[in-house]
Amino acid sequence: MTVPASTTPEPAAPPRRRRPGAQATARLAAVAAVAVLAAGCSVRTVELQNRQPAIEYARQTQPAGSLYSGWRVYQQRCAQCHGATATGGDGAPDLTLRVRDLGPQRFVDLVLRRYDWESAAAPPGTPRETLVDEIVARERGALTMPAWQGEPVVTAHIADLYAYLSARAAGTLGPGRPAP
Repeated sequence: MTVPASTTPEPAAPPRRRRPGAQATARLAAVAAVAVLAAGCSVRTVELQNRQPAIEYARQTQPAGSLYSGWRVYQQRCAQCHGATATGGDGAPDLTLRVRDLGPQRFVDLVLRRYDWESAAAPPGTPRETLVDEIVARERGALTMPAWQGEPVVTAHIADLYAYLSARAAGTLGPGRPAP
């Protein structure tokens, strides 16, 4: 006798999970590498873009003038009283403390106009340098800072002088000669 074939289908075997082969692993690694590179590039671009406003702001807030030229004028005209590093001298104040709170306009006003020349009458035609030397040596008049308005070197380089002294006051420039 023959047995009729069953009409119900046999249950299918469960699908086999494939383990990723070498080709799939390489593809996955390539996708990950591209993602990392893309992320790194975008972070670098954002970082550079975010730094630019800060750099521009720092440049705008720095006083106009050359630190080196200001240092030279300071050494020629101011260091004798205020010391070589602007930290004060014989009866002259520490400029690193005084200039810290001054803006450029106030600085110019103080240096060029505020101080009166309190010296005994000098013979006509006496050079200003001679008067300064005599006052510093206490041979003539009171020891006060002169108004430098008529002095061509100081007047021409007042912005440089302010740049140098404000950098010293802010601590962004140490004592000694700055780079030209």
